[in-house]
Amino acid sequence: MIHTHTLSNGLRVIMERMPSLRSVSIGVWVKAGSMLELPQENGLSHLMEHMAFKRTQTRSARQLAEEMDAIGGHMNAATSKLYTVYYAKVTDTDLEKAVDLLADITCRPLIDPQDLAKEKNVVAEEIAMVDDSPEETVYDLLNEALYQGQSLAMPITGTREQIAAYTQADLAAFRSKHYTPANAVIAVAGHFKVDTFVAMLEQHFGGWHGTTEADFPPNRANAQPVRLACDKRSEQTHLCLGYEGIHHEDPRKYAMMALNALFGGGVSSRLFQRVREEKGLVYSIYSAPSSYPGCGDFAVYAAAAPRSAARVVREVLDEGDRLLKEGISEQELAQAKAQLRTGFVLSQESAYSRMSSLGTQALLRSKVTLPAQTLRGIDRVTTKAVMALAEQLFRQQPSMAVVGRNADRLISEKLR
Repeated sequence: MIHTHTLSNGLRVIMERMPSLRSVSIGVWVKAGSMLELPQENGLSHLMEHMAFKRTQTRSARQLAEEMDAIGGHMNAATSKLYTVYYAKVTDTDLEKAVDLLADITCRPLIDPQDLAKEKNVVAEEIAMVDDSPEETVYDLLNEALYQGQSLAMPITGTREQIAAYTQADLAAFRSKHYTPANAVIAVAGHFKVDTFVAMLEQHFGGWHGTTEADFPPNRANAQPVRLACDKRSEQTHLCLGYEGIHHEDPRKYAMMALNALFGGGVSSRLFQRVREEKGLVYSIYSAPSSYPGCGDFAVYAAAAPRSAARVVREVLDEGDRLLKEGISEQELAQAKAQLRTGFVLSQESAYSRMSSLGTQALLRSKVTLPAQTLRGIDRVTTKAVMALAEQLFRQQPSMAVVGRNADRLISEKLR
């Protein structure tokens, strides 16, 4: 059963008890991500996440790490385009220690100039690591192509130049705008007592104040299709095609899940079977939808030998055309829905997955979708609904991003 509560300072809490477990996962979800940043703030959400672990009003970075290790738990954080989440996974007997530590890093971090100077170097190394990964680079390039000049075009990490220029005052101003109880949610799943947990939160988070709530800016994918290239010495050419998709509250989200599953979401999908199994052109190929407040996209990724890259793109485009021409069978849809149901049910057995789902939904949506509602939504998907969405996607001229040797040559080719 899911419980909700609002603390005295306005901080929303969403909770799901899983009595059969002996563990608890808790997360503090803050609406601070690259989609919400101004161009002159790009990368500050991610940099702030790093700085939260460097020092607080009562603990050093070493103390934070040692106290979590002392209870055998796991504490970490992640920044996305939509949010920053600070989370912990612990046994039920150590929940209050996790609450204490999470409150310290989210509500009471100290931004020391010396720590900031060192952490800028760490983030620069992280950016370099992304640059060394053609798959990650091509996705950043695709977002730049799909969302030209909009906030979703910006990378989560920011750029080296921006990170190097940020000051203690920049981070303080960003925190004051985004790190408020009104702009955050706490989610928990696992073995705990609701009343006891709420009392813990009131004690440790009740002193957090602020009423500012951030609004997501408008974005639109693939308004004007473009092709972007990044020349890089690599053994393979990495490429992405991108289409305008659907926003995160679109009622067609289940049809999108089914379309993705049968088109490129698994080893039995059309793209995998044709491009890899039948043609032998790739090792890795898949599709993936992304949904955001007000907008969304649908991407296809593949990596191939440079000599085969143009052919792979044509095969992907042809497969989209073939789906529109031939349609999908009831058996194909039934298999896709079975995959979705099984994957969803298995995810519900993890306290962390449940916490993550609750936190994301509570932060971004007006209401939380219950597991039974998700399963009903999957079951109700029809071939007609999937085909209508496919028509919307594959009638588009897609944007394209290419990373690899002679990438410029590929984006200049006529591919249809």
